[in-house]
Amino acid sequence: MQIAILGAGMVGRAMAIDLAKNYSVTSFDVSEQSLQLLAQKNKSVTIVQTDLSDYSNYKILLKDFDFIISAVPGFMGYKTLEAIITAQKNVVDISFFPEDALQLDALAKQKNVTAIVDCGVAPGMSNLILGYHNARMKIEIFDCMVGGLPKKRTKPFEYKAPFSPIDVLEEYTRPARYVENGNIVTKPALSDAELIDFEKVGTLESFNTDGLRSILFTMNHIPNMKEKTLRYPGHIDLMKGLIKAGFLNTAPVNFKGQQISPLEFTSALLFDQWKLGAAEEEFTLMTIAIKGEGKTINYLLYDEYDAVTQTSSMSRTTGYTATAAVNMLINNLFTAKGVFPPELVGMDENCFNFILNYLSERNVIYTSSEISH
Repeated sequence: MQIAILGAGMVGRAMAIDLAKNYSVTSFDVSEQSLQLLAQKNKSVTIVQTDLSDYSNYKILLKDFDFIISAVPGFMGYKTLEAIITAQKNVVDISFFPEDALQLDALAKQKNVTAIVDCGVAPGMSNLILGYHNARMKIEIFDCMVGGLPKKRTKPFEYKAPFSPIDVLEEYTRPARYVENGNIVTKPALSDAELIDFEKVGTLESFNTDGLRSILFTMNHIPNMKEKTLRYPGHIDLMKGLIKAGFLNTAPVNFKGQQISPLEFTSALLFDQWKLGAAEEEFTLMTIAIKGEGKTINYLLYDEYDAVTQTSSMSRTTGYTATAAVNMLINNLFTAKGVFPPELVGMDENCFNFILNYLSERNVIYTSSEISH
């Protein structure tokens, strides 16, 4: 079984190492440094340096592979997925691009391709869990809070990004949508701040981001749905300051005769400050509450950096969800053709249990509890 992983960043490397235990894996990236880091960790993975933005080359590039994982930056994600589907390859995608992946559903059906998109933590496991329970009960409320943070708090940002900073910054500027009483409500990102206490990490602040994505449309019968991002207290005000000063604007500005994108410039400046150290301890926290039919079903994920494998929590929780989905496809547990966000996959109990068990085997544990009202 030949598997190609497009992108050798922190999450891409974790996925390659996980899949290389059982399959022949090739990792593609434009960065020689990222590829060499992967080669040092696992010599069985084939590395290929290439420009993944050359979408016209995908049919040749991917011709020998059975399954593809797309782990490119979000701004490349949609075109990358389109090129993979056009090349008639089954794919799992974690690029979390802003465009609507379901626009490619007709193409995927035409090309006889299965594409599972948004297959990480949130979006990803949050969708899968919602989809599973939606098929089994009438849901009135879906609430999700999620964040990945360094254990060591370093001023001023107290944040590290395991992926491209530009993807994080865009979350802070993209209008946030949630569902209230059956209506889609749009508010600015970073709005509705709340301070919430968590047992293992203390007080965090939550705020609106545009995290519901596909479930706004696939689950539009659920009258109340919200997802909020978690950061250490004070992060919101810092980011609002950058926004107000124009540092996150996308429109180019003229600086000494050069046209410069403030967002790209800011992302470049923050790249080193937000870069997660190779052995830096961090954690992923997600809570989910699903309410309806006189009960509340709660899920909790708390995961930390794995010192034994030297794998970040965000890489484990995001990457292993995607590799679980690839194994699910390999085992023919999910064979429908088209584009599928995880909530449509989670409706199938066998798929839901397979992914949860796969994660549990890698010590990524989702605990659940139920409260009757």
